[in-house]
Amino acid sequence: MTYVVTDNCIRCKYTDCVDVCPVDCFHEGPNFLAIDPEECIDCTLCVPECPAEAIFADDDLPEDQTHFLELNAELVREWPVISEQKEPPPDATEWDGVPDKLKYLER
Repeated sequence: MTYVVTDNCIRCKYTDCVDVCPVDCFHEGPNFLAIDPEECIDCTLCVPECPAEAIFADDDLPEDQTHFLELNAELVREWPVISEQKEPPPDATEWDGVPDKLKYLER
């Protein structure tokens, strides 16, 4: 099992989850985080830390978010590891909860 960052992280990009990850499996893009499924040790520490509630176990992904499993695996090959918490974007709270944000994903 691995954990997956889903749609609600886009344009929110809170990094609270990064700070608690013991294996540095998060990768940072311009406006989204992704989890490396090969590095994730299924510790669950990141899930309660995500203010946007955007992280799910792959077995618990909502039906409309299953494509994020493959997307996370793809993006970690392109993006660098992030291992320290950063300030969220200034408009993060405005984007939290906005549905269907995949069109805003920046690569």
